[in-house]
Amino acid sequence: MPVRKAKAVWEGGLRQGKGVMELGSQAFQGPYSYPSRFEEGEGTNPEELIAAAHAGCFSMALAASLEREGFPPKRVSTEARVHLEMVDGKPTLTRIELFTEAEVPGISPEKFLEIAEAAKEGCPISRALAGVKEIALQARLV
Repeated sequence: MPVRKAKAVWEGGLRQGKGVMELGSQAFQGPYSYPSRFEEGEGTNPEELIAAAHAGCFSMALAASLEREGFPPKRVSTEARVHLEMVDGKPTLTRIELFTEAEVPGISPEKFLEIAEAAKEGCPISRALAGVKEIALQARLV
C-alpha cells in the first residue's frame, strides 16, 4: 500500500508565528496559527485535519462493512468533532465524537448500530487514535 504524506512549515514563535500545512497530493493547502488552533481564529489546525481524516475513514469503513454484510448503503455522511483540552498543563485530544447518518435499504436499526460500532473499532484512523480517551459514536438511519 502507498505511504501518504503531508508537510507543515512554521515560521516564528508560538503565539505570533504562522504556518502552512499541505497534503502530499496537493488537494489541500491551508494556513494555521495559534489563534486558528487554540482560539477561533481564521485558518485550519491539526485537529481539524484529524477530524476530516477520521470522518472520511469511518464513512468508508462503515460503507465497506455494510456492503460486506449484504446491506450496500446509498449514502453515509459523517461529522467528526475532535476535542482539544488541557490535561496536566498539556494540550491533549480528549474525545472524538463521530456523528453519522446513513441511508441503508433493508437494514434494521439494531443491525445498523452493530455494524457501525464494529466499523468504528476497525477504522484505521480510529485504531491510530486509540490513545484518545474516548471515541463516541452516534449513528442513525435516514
